[in-house]
Amino acid sequence: MNKKLILVYIGIALLLGGCHFAPKYTQPKAPIPDTWPEGDAYLKVEDTSETTIISELKWENFFIENRLQKIIQTTLKNNLDLKLAALNVERARAVYGIQRAELYPTFNIEGNASKQRLPANVSGTTSVSKRVQYDITMGLPSWELDFFGHIRSLKDQALESYLATEQARLSARISLIAEVVMAYLTLAADQENLKLAQATLKTQQESCDLIKKSYQIGLATELDVRRAQTQVDVARRDIPRFVQQIAQDQNALNLLAGTQIPEDLLPKDLSSIIPFKDIKPDLSSSVLLSRPDIVAAEHHLKAAHAYIGAVRAAFFPRITLTGAMGTASTEMNTLLKKGSGTWNFNPQITIPIFDQRSWAALRVSKAERKIMLTRYEKAIQSAFREVADVLSVKGTIDKEIEAQTSLVDSVKETCRLSRKRYEMGLESYLGVLDAQRSLYGQQQILISFHLARLANQVKLYAVLGGGCL
Repeated sequence: MNKKLILVYIGIALLLGGCHFAPKYTQPKAPIPDTWPEGDAYLKVEDTSETTIISELKWENFFIENRLQKIIQTTLKNNLDLKLAALNVERARAVYGIQRAELYPTFNIEGNASKQRLPANVSGTTSVSKRVQYDITMGLPSWELDFFGHIRSLKDQALESYLATEQARLSARISLIAEVVMAYLTLAADQENLKLAQATLKTQQESCDLIKKSYQIGLATELDVRRAQTQVDVARRDIPRFVQQIAQDQNALNLLAGTQIPEDLLPKDLSSIIPFKDIKPDLSSSVLLSRPDIVAAEHHLKAAHAYIGAVRAAFFPRITLTGAMGTASTEMNTLLKKGSGTWNFNPQITIPIFDQRSWAALRVSKAERKIMLTRYEKAIQSAFREVADVLSVKGTIDKEIEAQTSLVDSVKETCRLSRKRYEMGLESYLGVLDAQRSLYGQQQILISFHLARLANQVKLYAVLGGGCL
């Protein structure tokens, strides 16, 4: 009978387990426009070349350069921040498993043996009393029948927290890949700046030597020599500065990768980097709802909904079952014989009458839901702004590079003409000096524009949530 009674209570719990007081979740409307911004700063759809859908493009297919792929793979394997994110996921999964296990009863088997001796003046008899008992029991320590969804709501909350942590790991993975590529591009740009400084130093030194020879034969002034020397010193000063930046860039890349990157994997300059694939977002801004950080924010919002259900369930009765059955005997050899069976069953019901803490907890849970909703909406708006900013750069950077390239070509021609006029005695060396100084500066700006273009492609890939699966 005792077994049947326990099964009856289990059946009742399963039948009544449909009660749930968590509010029904409905995905909030995204507080952003349905389409991306339009205007002079943005490319029109028909102006965009062949593109790839971001959700279908993995990082291996976007960053197609073999050297860069090896660095990214090394980073994903060794980076400690990513390892911490993975460990947080593992921990959240274990916490969810603990909370989910609360739905099911726990059974224990215990074996006990006891011997007791009582003197005559204690036992109430004229002789010494001895008591011996052996027993084996299978017990149900304490099991709450989840009639009103208290445990299930906590389980749902733990599940959503675990899913949010998993999305946070994916978001960290995207950010890490983008950061590695940015460090790689920065190193390439500084390598190119170093080459420019070295080439400029060589050119300026040759010019300075010619001016000195001209000065020695009376065809140039000492002022021309001093002016020529200033350009040499500027280029010579920049070389150790770029050497220093390159070393720091390598240190940053090694830190991200968690190991020393071999020299043969490092870029030589920006021109040696294989271009990335061209991508564009879907026509609808709803693509942002699949971004890992936004999905994580939505899971936190769902967890807040589930917690409201757990708090509401505290206003209703709680029924707990405790029981055990087994066998007991004063002799070990009769412990398993017929007639030695024993059992006990202790159901308990707790009915809340007045507890101000429950009402306060309910207000806290509702406020928490509003906070999570606000964070979710803010995450969407921030993501929309990030994509819009990157698209504005994408729509204008090529025109900037085109104009800057034309400017560099013009300044080069100005340098040539100024030098020719100086050699013909039609212009002072100051004009040549100004042209050379301008050319060096404009060439550095052109390098920065090329870096900005590549970096913007990486940012667009990251802010659209690609490369994480």
